Amino acid sequence: MTTSHALCPRSLADVQSSSSELQDIALDWVGMEQIDLPLEFEGRPVNARVDAGINLLNNEMAAKGIHMSRLYMLLDSLTEGEVTPQRVHDVLSAFLSSHPGQSNDASLAIRGDLLLSRKSLNSSQSGWKAYPVSLTARAGKTDEINMKVGIPYASTCPASAALSRQVAQLAFRNAFGQRLDRLPLEEVVSWLGEQGLPATPHSQRSWAWIEVKLKPECSAFPFRHLIDRCELALGTAVQTAVKRSDEQAFALACGQNLMFCEDAARRLYQALQKETEFSSFDIRVEHQESLHAHNAVAKVSRKE
Repeated sequence: MTTSHALCPRSLADVQSSSSELQDIALDWVGMEQIDLPLEFEGRPVNARVDAGINLLNNEMAAKGIHMSRLYMLLDSLTEGEVTPQRVHDVLSAFLSSHPGQSNDASLAIRGDLLLSRKSLNSSQSGWKAYPVSLTARAGKTDEINMKVGIPYASTCPASAALSRQVAQLAFRNAFGQRLDRLPLEEVVSWLGEQGLPATPHSQRSWAWIEVKLKPECSAFPFRHLIDRCELALGTAVQTAVKRSDEQAFALACGQNLMFCEDAARRLYQALQKETEFSSFDIRVEHQESLHAHNAVAKVSRKE
């Protein structure tokens, strides 16, 4: 018993709260990164990675360091139901309250993949697609919440499509230019099916990254709405379960939605400019080209 009491003192050392000869140097941010948390957004589970921290002041209540375990334990409240802007704000306020007088700015960053079931274009199939999502939030000196989504889609180059059509025109002229009789419809249809596509336009998987600043009155994180709105504007969202009829429908969608990266950025801007839940947004589109070894990128934003 004597040995046990000796190894378990009633008061444990608290080095973080001790003074330091360098504590007059304030720190912009102190905390933890890559914390694993099981979170829920809009009814869907997200295996999230979380960064959490506060600043450290150099006033008369300054300390050598923060108590990171306090922040870590406060994060657990986010796992007790759907994550909402209000719950995020409550956690940030608790961060500041856990270090009274020592901090006036708290921040939180959450990243993960949101899995959504997506229906096929033509058949009755459906499959799951992972969308990279994230949010950043601050409270104290600045109060704001931003959310970001990544949306994969296909982009077919308009210039390449025009050049391919020109090759098809030349091939048709070579095949039928010397004919003096009236061309039978079925013969032309047969030729088109066998030789009517001598060149194909280049297309590529592309990404749209959309970051929005939420208005204070937002009660939920509208990830699903933002994704749906952007995919509708682009018209060529990457598919999941695909039968042959779906693949044909996708080829038709790509042909009807030819776009440079500039076109994609403007489509998304037009789709988001009337949204009432966002006070500002930033759009970045990246066409991971199949023709070039480099990518084509466009950016556009709307500020407050």
